[in-house]
Amino acid sequence: MSLTENEIEIYSIDLLVNLGYQKANGFDIVDERRSNSEVILVERLKKAIERLNPELNNDAKEDALKRILRVEHTGLITNNEHIHHLLVDGVDVEYRQGDRIKGDKAWLIDFQNPENNEFLVVNQFTVIESGIPRRPDLILFINGIPLVIIELKNAASEKATVAKAYEQLQTYKNSLMTLFQYNAMLIVSDGMDARVGSVSSDWSRFMRWKSPTKQPQHTPEMTVMFQELLNKKTLIDFIKHFIVFEKDKKSVIKKLAAYHQYYAVNKAIIATKKASAEMGNRRCGVVWHTQGSGKSLSMVFYTGKLVLELDNPTVVILTDRNDLDDQLFATFSNCMQLLRQKPVQAEKRSDLQKLLSVASGGVVFTTIQKFFPETDDGIYPALTTRKNVIVVADEAHRSQYGFNKKIKVKENGQVIETYGMAKYLRDALPNASFIGFTGTPIELTDKSTPAVFGEYIDIYDIEQAVEDEATVRIYYESRLAKLHIKEEEKQGIDTEFEEITEHQEDEEKHHLKSRWAKVEAIVGSPQRLKDIAKDLVEHFETRTAVLDGKAMIVCMSRRICVEIYNEITQLRPDWHSDNDETGIIKVVMTGSASDGADWQKHIRNKSGRRLIADRMKDSENPLKLVIVRDMWLTGFDA
Repeated sequence: MSLTENEIEIYSIDLLVNLGYQKANGFDIVDERRSNSEVILVERLKKAIERLNPELNNDAKEDALKRILRVEHTGLITNNEHIHHLLVDGVDVEYRQGDRIKGDKAWLIDFQNPENNEFLVVNQFTVIESGIPRRPDLILFINGIPLVIIELKNAASEKATVAKAYEQLQTYKNSLMTLFQYNAMLIVSDGMDARVGSVSSDWSRFMRWKSPTKQPQHTPEMTVMFQELLNKKTLIDFIKHFIVFEKDKKSVIKKLAAYHQYYAVNKAIIATKKASAEMGNRRCGVVWHTQGSGKSLSMVFYTGKLVLELDNPTVVILTDRNDLDDQLFATFSNCMQLLRQKPVQAEKRSDLQKLLSVASGGVVFTTIQKFFPETDDGIYPALTTRKNVIVVADEAHRSQYGFNKKIKVKENGQVIETYGMAKYLRDALPNASFIGFTGTPIELTDKSTPAVFGEYIDIYDIEQAVEDEATVRIYYESRLAKLHIKEEEKQGIDTEFEEITEHQEDEEKHHLKSRWAKVEAIVGSPQRLKDIAKDLVEHFETRTAVLDGKAMIVCMSRRICVEIYNEITQLRPDWHSDNDETGIIKVVMTGSASDGADWQKHIRNKSGRRLIADRMKDSENPLKLVIVRDMWLTGFDA
């Protein structure tokens, strides 16, 4: 037997009442509103301000109330971000004390003690704006502020789907800015299926919410979401730490943590507190969340909460490549409000030492290469002995985070010892605690990663991500290009190989050289590249004739990147442009001043690479194809 929409509404209210919410019908609280255009229950908010701020005088409390009620209309997302800041960081108030003007904070929500807040669910709450009456199904108020809007549909009706509920919320949003500017999250449900998103989320970004524990079979998603997300403790925690306004040059996007991010970050915070305690082992653990599931944003949520939970530690974000450092730094920089400080990049070792010389605070980005010793004695001096330093390593599974010692014989016969980066990290930051985030699992034979970072904190694998629609399915189509081998083509690539294997041991370099050079020459033979270029152009044009999109071509070497570009642009000359701001195809790769002229036009500084990245992410931009070797393969969110 299917439920009607009214029955689903009653069931929803019952779920919330069981979680400790008060309930009211909109018609029963008419006296609490001066008009139907008023969306805050003012008297309830005034009582909350009185209760939560006993140390403030009446002028300060009145000032706080005015600031939350009178928000200048500068745009929905701008207002929403401003109000969110007032909620989570407190309202800055001023009041006269004697002959001085004093500044202080007034709190609208008690984030330390959820039970010290009033939670109210209201149905049939009519709001009139611009003369149009609207009535969302359910609104959840915390201390009189409308923070959650829920739209319900009947699962038995083919036309009344959760997607239709989303569309209805979009209609409300466009006509009820005053209500939606206070909103923390939007929920749609048909009694079974349930999704949650933000005021800026499109339908594809409305997410399911799952329980951290196994639920009885056939438990409705709505029941799980209400019990696991809307319980008082989780909702308060989520509003405080798991909402971010990510800014780029064009817009501001409000993002909510997905369930796997929320649970993982909270487990990581607990593990970090334990590991960094006086008797802790400094190994916080590893978070493995499959590529494409929001790992970078999980690191932002973790860092944002950590700086509050550990009383302003210094957080060092560690990557193993400059391009990854730039990508991750851009993500963190776009989320400064959650971090409550501006992240900085250490361009040189001296920068790193200076940034770590402070007593506390700071979010510092650097690459692992800055921890290589500068002298042959293999000693890296301590940058700081502070204990309130947390090292967050991106892609922590990689081999360079090892302890293993190797013996190296230099050309002059000198024998020196070298170690994996783990030793140098410990030398530089002897009392720091380490946590790793990775998009790929740690290999069973990898003993170094657990030795540095500890065991798994949380796992979210690709099967879970695809099931949750957090990542898209990958469809593989085999397109084998014939190999054309000519002996003379195997020559002339040793120079680049020497550059690539510069830090490898001699024996390992010789082994790699013979294998890599042979394979690279075969893979990148001229006739084969011509065949591949022709196939790529035909395939791309056929696909884009019926399906809009962009593409990435991954090559084995920089030489192949350049030559496949040349082959493609010979076939389609109008795709080429010398200007980074125009053109349909670009190469994204590293390089140096010693590279030949044909390569130099593809080598860019940070701002140039950022321009290409912005163009690639913009669906309206004519840039459609990028050719890469190793840049952008991880951490690039298109």
